[in-house]
Amino acid sequence: MAIIHRTTLTPTKLELLTAWLPGRPWYRGGAGEPRLARAGGFRLDDPEGEVGIEFMVATDTGGPEPVHYLVPLTYRGAPLDGAEHALIGTTEHGVLGTRWVYDGCHDPVLVTELLALFEGRAQAQAQSLTDTPDHEIVRSCAGSAPLPPAPAGDAPSAEDDKDATGIAVAPGLTLRLHRVLRPAPDAVADRPEGALGHVSGHWDQPDGTRARAVFAVLRD
Repeated sequence: MAIIHRTTLTPTKLELLTAWLPGRPWYRGGAGEPRLARAGGFRLDDPEGEVGIEFMVATDTGGPEPVHYLVPLTYRGAPLDGAEHALIGTTEHGVLGTRWVYDGCHDPVLVTELLALFEGRAQAQAQSLTDTPDHEIVRSCAGSAPLPPAPAGDAPSAEDDKDATGIAVAPGLTLRLHRVLRPAPDAVADRPEGALGHVSGHWDQPDGTRARAVFAVLRD
């Protein structure tokens, strides 16, 4: 069970993301810095209790229209071997000390627990509360055969495009995380056509309304 500490982070998560986001292929902002606010998301627990796992929705209001990004993050107490390219930055945690913050699409612990969420073996947790399930997160997985495990120990093979990040989790099986979120009224119940599974989530929009979208899909 992940414990949510009420303490300081220096720099903050949003400060780290402000510097990192403009270099992503799926970034929709202009020449200026993004103006970010945390709008929603959820967490997953690492069974070993070593890695923090968060799926953050960050809204950028720096352009003509708000843009909502899904940013999977992992927090580690030491560098992850082979994932230097995925390091977002380091931060000083008021309780835990130095934390290495990674783009979680390149972290095997996040990928393993996300696959467990697809299958219903893991429970989405509230983003800012300890030991509190988030029942608004919806998941599905077709078929009865278990999904193959993510490669243990090594950074997954992940590739960005203009909308998403694709992760090869097994031969012929791809986990695709939508980086730019667009509200979809049917995202709660409907698995995207042709997908083996999906996870949908929620966030708060700048006008105060609640939005949902598909966060991730499995495809063969």
